[in-house]
Amino acid sequence: MNLILLCFLIGCVAGLRAFTAPAAICWGAHFGWLHFAGTKLWWIDHPVTLVLVTLAAIGELVNDKLPTTPARTVPANLIPRILFGGFSGAALAVSANGNVPVAAVAGVIGALAGTLGGYHARRALVARAGLPDFAVALVEDLIAVGGGLLIVSHL
Repeated sequence: MNLILLCFLIGCVAGLRAFTAPAAICWGAHFGWLHFAGTKLWWIDHPVTLVLVTLAAIGELVNDKLPTTPARTVPANLIPRILFGGFSGAALAVSANGNVPVAAVAGVIGALAGTLGGYHARRALVARAGLPDFAVALVEDLIAVGGGLLIVSHL
């Protein structure tokens, strides 16, 4: 599959759940799908990184369900999604010896698309279709986690 498309898609995952994209990158390295040995991103394949990023991703999945959590479109939530989308895209390019700046831009664009698309889709499903927000959020979690793992397994 095209590297830039994968970078865009991992950015979309970051747009849905900010920490899920870097967690997928760490798990991809752990499973041997991505390779960072000998690069500046060697630390991604370290067990401590895997544990910390996975815990952050789980915390985000829980926090997303709380009624007091602000929208993903507010700057405090949007900026990390953009940064993690760009980072995750760049990491895929490092693993594949691709064009890192182009991959990072694709990840940022994906993060913006995932943030806005996910936000509007979730609001529409809750408001117009009358679905419970919690159920829609769980499906969104499954899409982010499953999609992230699918993306990193296809590099």
